[in-house]
Formats: sequence, structure tokens, C-alpha cells
Amino acid sequence: MNAKAPLATTVGWTDLDLRAVDTVRVLAADAVEKVGNGHPGTAISLAPAAYLLYQNVLRHDPADPHWLGRDRFILSAGHSSLTQYIQLYLAGFGLEIEDLEALRTWGSKTPGHPEYKHTTGVEITTGPLGQGLASAVGFAMASRRERGLLDPEAAPGTSPFDHFVYVIASDGDLQEGVTSEASSIAGTQELGNLIVLWDDNHISIEGDTEIAFTEDVVARYEAYGWHVQFVDWTGGPDGYQEDVDALHAAIEAAKAVTDRPSFIGLRTLIAWPTPTKTNDHSSHGSKLGGEAIKGLKELLGFDPEKTFEVDPEVLAHTRGLSARTAPVKAAWQSAFDAWRTANPENAALLDRLVAGSLPDGWTDALPVFAAGKAVATRAASGEVLSALAPVLPELWGGSADLAGSNNTTMKGEPSFIPAKRSTHEFAGDEFGRTLHFGIREHAMGAILSGIRLHGLTRPYGGTFFTFSDYMRGSVRLASLMGVPAIYVWTHDSIGLGEDGPTHQPIEHLAAVRAIPGLTVVRPADANETAAAWAATIEHTDGPVALVLTRQNVPTFPRGEDGFATTEGVAKGAYVLLEASSGTPDVILIGTGSEVQLAVAARETLEAAGVATRVVSAPSLEWFSAQDENYRESVLPSSVKARVSVEAGIALSWHKLVGDAGRSVSIEHYGASADDKTLFREFGFTPEAVVAAAHETIAAARGGAGPANNPGLPDNAGLTGDQQV
Repeated sequence: MNAKAPLATTVGWTDLDLRAVDTVRVLAADAVEKVGNGHPGTAISLAPAAYLLYQNVLRHDPADPHWLGRDRFILSAGHSSLTQYIQLYLAGFGLEIEDLEALRTWGSKTPGHPEYKHTTGVEITTGPLGQGLASAVGFAMASRRERGLLDPEAAPGTSPFDHFVYVIASDGDLQEGVTSEASSIAGTQELGNLIVLWDDNHISIEGDTEIAFTEDVVARYEAYGWHVQFVDWTGGPDGYQEDVDALHAAIEAAKAVTDRPSFIGLRTLIAWPTPTKTNDHSSHGSKLGGEAIKGLKELLGFDPEKTFEVDPEVLAHTRGLSARTAPVKAAWQSAFDAWRTANPENAALLDRLVAGSLPDGWTDALPVFAAGKAVATRAASGEVLSALAPVLPELWGGSADLAGSNNTTMKGEPSFIPAKRSTHEFAGDEFGRTLHFGIREHAMGAILSGIRLHGLTRPYGGTFFTFSDYMRGSVRLASLMGVPAIYVWTHDSIGLGEDGPTHQPIEHLAAVRAIPGLTVVRPADANETAAAWAATIEHTDGPVALVLTRQNVPTFPRGEDGFATTEGVAKGAYVLLEASSGTPDVILIGTGSEVQLAVAARETLEAAGVATRVVSAPSLEWFSAQDENYRESVLPSSVKARVSVEAGIALSWHKLVGDAGRSVSIEHYGASADDKTLFREFGFTPEAVVAAAHETIAAARGGAGPANNPGLPDNAGLTGDQQV
């Protein structure tokens, strides 16, 4: 095997650079060998490409990793975490050799996949394949939107807010459907600031990709509307040749194309030049073994008896990156200062966005809905968004082709779209505000995360609640990272009606509540929806899902007739109507459209002498985060008689209602009919709630409750053995 040095004449690499690249290879091999597991092969063969990006291409500064003017780098092939970790170490972003030695171990800065907020220099958690590339589309979109907010008049490439988003993607990334969805959007959006480098090594865990992945990927990206190039390191006249000059030229050509995203296919051999392991799938996800590592080190001129060997001269050279960046950064700072002077209002906006603060009095813009009129919470949400548009320019979003149903379009706001793609329904420009994700829920979820992680704006995205299944992978990753994206999930129950069981979420509330870090908010009426939006915007340590009705629901007389105001919404649950005696005999807990059933049932129960408290519980997550005193004030432990009322499975409620409690729920799929018929036929009626209240009161007193309750239909929504 010939371990020819990378061809980097045009780039101008010195012997120290070449030695640094070989150092990357042996460090990758040693790190995986030490821990006994991991992915060494890609990190070894991509060493020249990653080094080129970090040392020659990316505009970034290890001494200022959050520099506003930096390019963004996303390792979508997150399993090859060493591809990024070793570059962060060499460049001086805060990792040291002991961190590489601690790869994938407890408490280390080098976990199995790069993690946001865990390792300096990592922009996003890239675990599941495809998420990184898909989210990178969001990064690129956010960059353009921010440019439009802050410096729209500058010529292309001249603004301090212009920069590039670079991605390294693997065969696995491009097989995942989420990247197809997101790449299609990127082509439509003509995101000229996005450059993807595809490591085309033909290897996945099961070996040669010929068994499952055979399309012409470059042609696919060309069909998406991308600028495409291909660099083949396997096709040289003298065998394998790492032509870094050719790769660098391709990157420079990509940077020059400003009206399309760029895709560069790079044909490599995994683990090259490791003896016995080059182009072998065993190097993808396993340690190489002592003999292979010995052969690699001997081939590259390293001492096979030493591990984690780094020449001090090499490290001094690579850690000179910050000094080499200084002139570029100084030029950027000069342009930035000139922009601040010329644009004081936009500079003030930037300062607020960087600080993550909200403008004074912004909640004054929230609409107030008159009592008595029935309003769907999705419609109320739309009015809230339109009202907030003038005061929160950072808030923007749209829908997965359901804008008219999700009510996610702010009135009068242009679409975020190249102007030539405007339609008679939606007109816009490249700096617009209304997002169109197409029928691509999974990509939408990833893009929302990318937009927020870019740093300055707050995105939301809508679809029908049942289709949250399609975006669950992205939602889970946002929750893991603590990214405050906003999901607007409408058509929240069987109440959506005639579309039938395929579109009616049954298990979904329980399913999304099971995601740690995700807040689920299901408001009861229009004013609770406005309050929910306010609390959501103020919530910045994780994503929030607003779950909204298609059907109209009554608007309660807030602050009148015993009804509470909406001040308790941000606490997750609050007393909406107090029991007449002050101390309740039973507590009815509802969410969303079912709160009205609890309110109606209370009237019947109170007339019968049963002291009844109604609790609206829009968010179980926010409620559980309150202190014990508050939770006790809403749901006193002395009151064992409790009924939950929610048009979904009861799985979320057992902890709150307790052993004596009852749940009015639905434990099966729905049907096609209007909402009123479905609620009646499936037992979501005030009578069913009254019957459940009598049952739980009896159970709390130690009795079994009556065998039959007047007005309770068969299988009226009580769960399992709680049904009558």
C-alpha cells in the first residue's frame, strides 16, 4: 500500500500540515482502540478533508467560539465524532489530549456523538443520521432571515452577517429520508450559503452499500436544484491520491455559487491507508486492532509503541489558527462596527436578540377574546401570531403545507421564498417571514432546530397533531438539546371529525408527553391560548408543543362568574372554578376542548350538593415543575376523588388521579363523523364526567361506587376496569 502524502500544493500545506493530517489518523485509531469501541475508519480517511476545513476554509476563531461572524460546521456523520473532536483539539477549541483518551467514557468532553452545549465548538447534537444535514438547512435559512432583519440592503457577500454553513455527511445520512426532505427544501430556497461535503466511501455497517444504496446521488442533488461537483480520490493514475487541491478548488467554486446550495461528492476509501482495514466495513464501527494500528503507524512514520503521539511542533502550528484568523476577524469587526454606526435601530435589535431578551410591554399586543363566543384554539392561535408580528420580529414560521388549517400565517407577512417562486396564494422574497415546509414534517422539525441553534430568531412550525409521528425523531433531538423550537400541532383529537381515525390522534398526547424535555400545552379556550403563547415565548430551555383544536370551544368569562383569569396557565395547571364550599368533594381536571365538559359537569354536581373544583391543566410538564406548595394548592392530597377528562388515552393521568381516581378517556381509534357525534358516541359528555365523579367519590370513601350511573352511556370513556 502506498501512503502518498496528500496533494496540497495549491493550498500551500507545509510538512507540518502533512504531519498534522497523519497525526489525526493515528489519534483516531488510538482513541477507539483505548476505549474498545467507536468509529475510526471515517475519521482516518477524512483526515485531510477535515483538516482542510478547520485550518484553511472555515472562518472561525478558537479563542472566540461564539463569534457572531463565524461560519458554521455541522458533522452530520456524528458517529465519526473523532473527525470533529481531533480538529477541535488541534485548533485549540478547548479539548486536550486527555479528552481524546477519554473518548466515549463517563464525564468526558468527547461523548460517542457530538453534543450541543457539551463540547465547545459543537454547534448541534448529531446523533441519528440525517439530522445534522437536515438541521443545517435550518442554519442556512436562519442566516438569510437574520440578514434580512439586520442588513437587507447590503450587496451579496458584503454584509457582516454573510457566512457559510458547512456539512460533512455520510452514506448513511443520505439514505435517511429526512435529508431528502430537507435537501429538496434547500434547493427550492436556493440557499447559496450551504455547502455539503459527502463522504462517498460506499461503506455502512452492513458492508458495501451496493446492497441497498445504488442511485446516482450527485444526479439526485442536481435534480433538487443544487450546484454539484464530484472529487474522486480513488481515480488517480497512480492509485489512491488524496487530492486536497482538487477538494479545495471545489469548495471555492461552491462558495462562488450564491443562488444554489452546493453538494460536493468526495470518493474515498474508508480507513485509508490502514493495512488490512482500508475499504473494509470492519473499520466503520469497530476498533482496528493492534496489528492494523501498528501497520498504520509504521506506514506513516510513527512509533508503533507509542499511543496518542503528537509532535509539539505540529500542535503549535495548528494552534496558530487563532492568530492566522486575526486579520480576517479584524476586517469583519471593522465592517461590523461600520454597520452598527449606520444602523442604530437594527443594532439595538441585534443586541436584544443576542441577549435573548424580549421587548418591554410585548404582551400588551396579545389579543383578548370576549366571553361567550366559541372559538377554535387553532383560530385563536392564528390571531395571536398576527398580533405578535409587529412586536416580535424574531418570531417566524409556517406549516407543512397546512397553513390554512394550522393558522400559522401571520397576516400580511411575506413568504420566505425566492421572489421568482411567489404564487398567487403566497408572495414573498428571500428575506420573508412565512415559511413553507411542504409536506415534510420530519425535515420541518430538524429545520426548526437548526434555525433556533443558529442563534437569533425563534421559529415555529405547524402540522396536524397525528403527523407529529412523522417528526418525532427531530422533536426528540430538540428536546435532548434543550432547543426552544415551537410546534403548532392542530386537529388535536377525535374532535377534528370527518377525516376519520387516520387523522384523529388517540395515543399522541401520552406519546409526546413521554419525551423528556418537551413541554406539551393544550389550552382550553381562546384566552388560554393567548396565555399559552406568552408562556411559550418566555420558555427558553426546551421545545414547546401547542396542541390546538379544530372545532370551536366556548370562551370562558375570565375573572367573572367565578372563573379564574389566565394567570395560572404558565404554571401548567390552576383552579379554573372553585368548589362552592371551598373544600372540594371532587376535583375535575381537564385539558383542551374537554375542560368545557368539566365545567358543565360541575354545574350538575354542585346542584346535587357535591362541592366540585374544576382544574384546567394545559401543561402537565409546567405543573410538575412548580413547587410542592403550589401543586398542593391546586390538587390537595387530602382530596382523593379526582376525574381527568381528556380525549386521548389515559396513560398520562394515573399519577395525578391516583388509585381512587377515574379517567374519562378513549382507548381505541376513532371514526368518521362530525365532532359532536363522536364526542357523544365515545362518551365525552358532561353526563359521563358526572358519573365518573360519583364513582371516584365512592372509591375515595372506600366503596366500589354504583353499578350504574344515570346518564352514563356504555363504555363512556372510562378506562379499562374503571368503565361501568
